[in-house]
Amino acid sequence: MSDAHVPRGSRVKLGVVEGDLRAERDSTIDADGTIRVTGTARFQGNVEVLGDLECNAWDSEDGRVRVRGSLTVADSVRTDSGELEVGGLFRARSVDVDRKLTLLGPAVTEDLEVGGILDGRSTLTATTVSVGGRLRLAGKIEARSVEAGGAVELADVSLDDLEVGGLVRIGGGEVRHKIDVGGKFRSDGPLTFGDFEVGGFAEFRDIGSGKSIDIGGVMTAAKDLTFDVLEVGGIGDIRGNGKGRDVHIGGRFSVGGSLQLTGALQVGGKASVQGSVQGESLEIGGKFEAERAVLSGKAEIGGVVATRAGLKAATIRLAHRSRASGPLIGGRVELERRAKVEDIYGDVIELDRECEARKVVGGAVHLREGAVVDEVVYTRTLSLEKGARVRNPQQVAALPPFPL
Repeated sequence: MSDAHVPRGSRVKLGVVEGDLRAERDSTIDADGTIRVTGTARFQGNVEVLGDLECNAWDSEDGRVRVRGSLTVADSVRTDSGELEVGGLFRARSVDVDRKLTLLGPAVTEDLEVGGILDGRSTLTATTVSVGGRLRLAGKIEARSVEAGGAVELADVSLDDLEVGGLVRIGGGEVRHKIDVGGKFRSDGPLTFGDFEVGGFAEFRDIGSGKSIDIGGVMTAAKDLTFDVLEVGGIGDIRGNGKGRDVHIGGRFSVGGSLQLTGALQVGGKASVQGSVQGESLEIGGKFEAERAVLSGKAEIGGVVATRAGLKAATIRLAHRSRASGPLIGGRVELERRAKVEDIYGDVIELDRECEARKVVGGAVHLREGAVVDEVVYTRTLSLEKGARVRNPQQVAALPPFPL
């Protein structure tokens, strides 16, 4: 076995090294074809390798080692208190770089760990990727999991899991299991994902399709968004269509298209949908507005409901002093004290004290003290408490068709 030694500040030309290679700081190695090291390539300080290098293992410390060509390592790469830059194709079984790894060409590895910065200009294929600071990759990344403590910028992803402590920007792609981001998230292209959790702000600039979405602050989706459950602590905005099971918004929610749910829509403040709403139940703390809303279960409005075609549900309940424009259609409709509405259609309709309505059409109608209705059309019973008034009551054999 014949080891090779490159002294400090020298420049040598190497081909095949039967053994280990040891290069000292500020040295330069020219390649005679491809440099092939059967043992370990060891580097101290700043070293330039002008060509392709193959070795069994890599060990460097301090400074920066630049490989201008390709680098192939059969076993592991370890860099202690230093940097590594590879100009061509990079292959290794495992990689552990302390400060910074720069990849100008494509890279293929199993386990990749960088303590500081990973900057890639091409593609990366790996099993696991862990970066303590910033990760940036211009090409596609394929991996089982990616973790980063700081900021991440990826062009095209095919991952199982993505976990980032700070900021994330993704061009598009697929994250099959989970995205977990502590700060801010942004996707610029179409993105498919599993569970999604962001502590602060999330922005989908193209189509998004996922499972459970949980955002602590604000979410915006420029186009259509599909989900299982959408939970936002503050403000949610979908400028296209929304489709999923349940929506839970702490503050304000808006949809530029239609909203199709199989479960519940719960909004603490205002909910505004330009198109239609479909779902099982509706619970709005403030104002609800839509073209139309059809629910298979109950609808509860704390403030104002404004629809152009109507709100239909098995049970509708409007809170104290609430307001409604557009027809209310339900199996049972209840207005709490001092609510004011336009038209009501239902089987059982109850107006609490001092409520006001323009027209009530139902099977059984009950008006409590001080309630005022311009017109009541009913089939079974009309019950008026003291002070309740109906200007035009009509009992009919069959009710006219309801809206919606």
